[in-house]
Amino acid sequence: MKILYHHRTASRDGQAVHIDEMIAALRQLGHEVVIVAPNSSAAPSFGGSIGWVDWIRARLPKTLYEWLELGYSLLAYRQLAQAIRASRPDVIYERYNLFLLAGIWAQRRFHLPLILEVNAPLAEERMTHGGLAQPALARWAQRWVWRHADCVLPVTRVLAGYVERAGVAPERITVIHNGINLTQFADPPQQLAATGQRTDRFILGFTGFVRDWHGLERIVTWIAAHQHVQPPLHLLIVGDGPARPGLEAQAQALGISERVSFTGVVARAAIPALVRTFDIALQPAVVDYASPLKLFEYLALGCAIVAPRQPNLEEILCDGDNALLFDAAQPAALEMALERLVTDDALRTRLALGAQHTISAGGFTWLENARRVTALATALNAAG
Repeated sequence: MKILYHHRTASRDGQAVHIDEMIAALRQLGHEVVIVAPNSSAAPSFGGSIGWVDWIRARLPKTLYEWLELGYSLLAYRQLAQAIRASRPDVIYERYNLFLLAGIWAQRRFHLPLILEVNAPLAEERMTHGGLAQPALARWAQRWVWRHADCVLPVTRVLAGYVERAGVAPERITVIHNGINLTQFADPPQQLAATGQRTDRFILGFTGFVRDWHGLERIVTWIAAHQHVQPPLHLLIVGDGPARPGLEAQAQALGISERVSFTGVVARAAIPALVRTFDIALQPAVVDYASPLKLFEYLALGCAIVAPRQPNLEEILCDGDNALLFDAAQPAALEMALERLVTDDALRTRLALGAQHTISAGGFTWLENARRVTALATALNAAG
C-alpha cells in the first residue's frame, strides 16, 4: 500500500516521536510512505523547533497569526496535490492540527480516503492554555475537519467523546492509543528483579517537558519532609521546561538542591537507560483526554508507576495491578501513594511486573498501531 503521510509539525518533541515511529512502523510492514510536511531540517535535535516559527508566533498579534495558520493550508494543499499526482497514493493519513484544512481539500479533489489522527481537541486546548483570538473560527475549523475525515483516530476513548460530540458518527471513530517501540524500550524480565536494589539513593523519576500543571512541586515538598528516609529520596527529571526554574528555586529554599536534578533535553536514545534508574515513575497530573507517551515508556521498562485515577489513564492502568492510582481530588492522596510505594518493596515489584505485561497484553506498540491503520485503509479502499 502507498500511504501519503501529511502533518504540520515543525518541532522535534513528543509529536515528532509519534510521527517518526508511525512512519517507521508502516515502512517496516512493507508499505511505501510519502511524506508531505514542513521542512524541519532547521531543528534536527530532539527538543528543538524551527526558530522562525517561534519568532513569528511571539511577535505577531494572535489574530494575524491564526489567519497565517489558516493560510498555510493553501501551501499545504499545493504540496499535497503535487505529491498525489506524482505518487498516486492509496490513502491520506494526516496528523490533525488546528486550522489545517488541506487534507480534506485533497481528499475531495482526488477522491482519496483520509484517515485523521487526533491527539487533542486543539481548539479547546489553545483556548485553555495558549489563548485564541478567534475561538469561533477555531471551533468551526476543528469540527469541519473532524466531520469530513473518512476515519478519525483519537488516542483515548475520552478524546473520542470530544470527536463524537463534534458531530462525527461513532462508526467513523476508532481509538488507537499511543504506543512504544519495543526495540528501544523493552527490558528482559531479569531487569525487573533489580528494581529498587540500589543503596545510594531512591529515585522518583519524571520524563518530558515540565510545566507548572504537572505538580512536581508537590514531589519536592514531600522529599523535603522525608529527609530522614534511607536510602535518600531523589527527584530526577529527564527533560526540561518552563517549570524548571521554579522547582530549582523551591529545592534550594527547602535546602534539598542536591536531591533534585534535571538532565535537560537529552537524545531520544538516552531516555531508556535513564528511566531504568527510576524506583518510582511519576505521572502526577495529566489532561483528561491525553495518552501520555511517557506512560507507555514507563510501562515497557517495568516501572512502578504512580498516577491520578482518571478515565483516560484507566483505559491503560489498573490500580494495584500495573500502577498505584490516587484520587487527585483528595489533597494528600499523591503523597500517601508515594509513602506507600517507598516503603513497600513487594508492591513496587508487583506493579513493575504488571506494567511490563500491559504492553504485550494490550498491543500498545507502534507496529500494532500501524497494522490497525493499514487495516482501516484497506477497508476504506474496498468500500470505494
